[in-house]
Amino acid sequence: MASTEPTATTRLDSVDASSPEVARTVVVVLFGGRSSEHSISCATAGGVLSAIDRTRYDVVPVGITVDGAFTLQPDDAKRFALDAETLPTVEDNGTRIHWPESSTTRELTVTDSDGSTRLLGEVDVVFPILHGPFGEDGTVQGLLELTGLPYVGAGVLASSLGMDKHFTKTVLQAAGLAVAPWRTVRRRDWDAEPERVAGDVEALGYPLFVKPARAGSSVGVSRVDSPTELGAAMAKAFVEDHKVLVESAVLGREIECAVLGGRDGASPRTSVAGEIVLASDAFYDFESKYLGAPGADLVCPADLAPDELAEMQRLAALAFEAIDGTGLARVDFFLTDGGWVINEVNTMPGFTPISMFPACWLASGLSYPELIDELIALGLETER
Repeated sequence: MASTEPTATTRLDSVDASSPEVARTVVVVLFGGRSSEHSISCATAGGVLSAIDRTRYDVVPVGITVDGAFTLQPDDAKRFALDAETLPTVEDNGTRIHWPESSTTRELTVTDSDGSTRLLGEVDVVFPILHGPFGEDGTVQGLLELTGLPYVGAGVLASSLGMDKHFTKTVLQAAGLAVAPWRTVRRRDWDAEPERVAGDVEALGYPLFVKPARAGSSVGVSRVDSPTELGAAMAKAFVEDHKVLVESAVLGREIECAVLGGRDGASPRTSVAGEIVLASDAFYDFESKYLGAPGADLVCPADLAPDELAEMQRLAALAFEAIDGTGLARVDFFLTDGGWVINEVNTMPGFTPISMFPACWLASGLSYPELIDELIALGLETER
């Protein structure tokens, strides 16, 4: 049975880490990346850098540039603050991080901009705060497993499943969980036979939502209310991915549940519910999520009857285990007249201090710094 409230035994407060006799855990905070969610990853890193307990952890900030270079970045949270005028990015400062050459060592080295190479020391765990392709999709997780470094969050399989909305829905449906009706469209089919494909997806009924299959933060997502809008929506989504999901709009409340893996192989733990309350003509797009645009409010905890909350938590835990989740996830639902429908499972959900995932855990009794502690502890104990 999923627990709604973390107990004291799940927290890392049994040891006085400020004592000089206790070695601090070395954490690589890995952020940025090649995806269109680069700036959101940077903003999340800024939140973690500002909140992580420096008496427990030594932090090595490793930023991935938009071109994919692994760089050593300043340990400065303000540098990566989210600003609607100037979104944060990882600047290529000329440094290059070198991962361990084999699984027999955890030593990290860096080549500085002057060409000299120095040892950064041994790493205990990597915290990959990456969103979208080349980070949230199992690629970086595979790199870390090849090098033998423990890391926070979902493994290769769960990351790749959670990133691809088509396969997320396929797996959840096979597990007996309700999902919104959908069609998957590949670019080659749309280019070759747009009228036939349009007829197929229109059978779902308007309004529709058109989404890149492998993107997040609502990047490339459009609401389509008529056939005249479909072509532009497909073109926008295909900018992000060659595979696009077209879904029926589901009439219901948008409710989200945060999930943490269980300690020592125990069952997943689930938070209270958070609700996205939208204006009648809005949907929860990138600007609403991160830049304070009007049209959406986050309410946590959401107003649910006890039996509704219990059922949502049960389904969230089942979805987490269906994709072989570890560490963390956010399960997004619609609460309809016919019951709960799962929209998505996010294996690296928005993790800025104001995001829904930490907000749900805060309302469940776990602060943002404590949540970081718990995720690091889960990363250190998870067997890959």
